[in-house]
Amino acid sequence: MIGNLNDNFKMKLIKNIIARVLAIWAILLFVSTMFIFFPFYMVCFIISDPQKTRYHRFLSQIWMRFFLTLSGCTFKVTGKEVFDGLENAVVVCNHNSLIDIPVSTPFLARANKTIAKKSFVYVPLFGWIYQFASVIVDRKNYQSRRESYEEMKRVLNNGLDMLIYPEGTRNKTDNPLKSFFDGAFRLSVDTGKPIVPVVILNTKKILPAKPILYLKPGKIILNILPAISPVGHTTETLKKLVFDIMAEHYQKNNNS
Repeated sequence: MIGNLNDNFKMKLIKNIIARVLAIWAILLFVSTMFIFFPFYMVCFIISDPQKTRYHRFLSQIWMRFFLTLSGCTFKVTGKEVFDGLENAVVVCNHNSLIDIPVSTPFLARANKTIAKKSFVYVPLFGWIYQFASVIVDRKNYQSRRESYEEMKRVLNNGLDMLIYPEGTRNKTDNPLKSFFDGAFRLSVDTGKPIVPVVILNTKKILPAKPILYLKPGKIILNILPAISPVGHTTETLKKLVFDIMAEHYQKNNNS
């Protein structure tokens, strides 16, 4: 029995070491490839939306395919047909891992802007790349939150999708989802744009919040669910409906 315990401990230790080495490799890979692609992103300084966001998405798809492949990760997107013939929409995703954003933004069916914390802007190089396809907000500043809401309306008026993570921050709980903030659903109700729920699977297992520096390569899955019209809904009823649909889908399909 003691021998079995020792063997289990050794296997767990080896797996942890490998996962941390892979995480360091992924960080180095991300940074080095960012330097390669950065000059191409500079085109975003001289073009305007919606062309800028569409170009950004095209370039990010190439970068992220390259990065994910060399990191040992694969991905699959289902339900893209939801967007066929659909007007531009408010897209909502669950958020379990840092890898959610660089995967969801490029690989959704259409060009989109996401909402980003102001602190990201100050990250060298990456901050520039990120803000080109984002609405920046300082969550601690009421005026900034108000201005970002108006900017999200302008994104929709430009014919682009607006991508929002209604949990706000990564879900570090054992629950399928954290509680949702109102913003995405108020935006849908105010503009009349449909909500498209997207459930991201496996990223909590692949790149968890804890332990830090831990990567377990696997398949990332983005499941695009049917669009929901805000007609007849309040912000609260729409939020509850979408939460229930996404939580149920996550529970049925999550393998971790």
